[in-house]
Amino acid sequence: MASRLLFLARHGEQDRPADGQDGPDGASGDPPEVGLSARGRRQAELLGERLREVPFAAVHHGPLPRAAQTAGLVARSLPGVPVYATELAGDHLPHDTDPAGLPPAYARLLAAYSPAERVDGPRLTAAAVARFAAVPADGDDRVLVVTHTFLIAWLVRHALDAPPGRWLGLGHHNAGLTVIRYHSVGPATLVAVNDVSHLPPDLRATGLPAAYRF
Repeated sequence: MASRLLFLARHGEQDRPADGQDGPDGASGDPPEVGLSARGRRQAELLGERLREVPFAAVHHGPLPRAAQTAGLVARSLPGVPVYATELAGDHLPHDTDPAGLPPAYARLLAAYSPAERVDGPRLTAAAVARFAAVPADGDDRVLVVTHTFLIAWLVRHALDAPPGRWLGLGHHNAGLTVIRYHSVGPATLVAVNDVSHLPPDLRATGLPAAYRF
């Protein structure tokens, strides 16, 4: 029976620009792309050490600096494993979810996306599902994708066959690890979700709201 173990890792903590701005226009949201913070780099190194013994067929990562730098640091612990950048692992809106009835914070999040992003994001996400949430023709393989919260949330939702809108609310730690097994017989299996046992307490819960930290 052919199978795939898909390892999904969120990027390490993103650094913030020296001026402290949240965005180029001063708006709230993700800061400009300036790569990983010192904590983020250490998170990525520890993630690589955690995965050192896994015989990966490949590592894929999104094109943004926080994902690319995380993948590069992880790859230092995986000599000989090919590393590929792909837009399929980028930071996209995975589904044009109807905001009706959602909490205001979710409605504001969805409203921030342009009409083009509401089309392109789901298209790329569907292609990512077809590419990564797949079973090889024969044998077993293990693939690592270094990506962002939204794609991980969508793939968890997809594995559970949950309603499309249920990707909302599935938050993930920086450098948290989720593992899904796909096989040729039966539904997908969630092996691990948002595992941060490779991180010491002071490096956990970055990338999450303060109210979620414990």
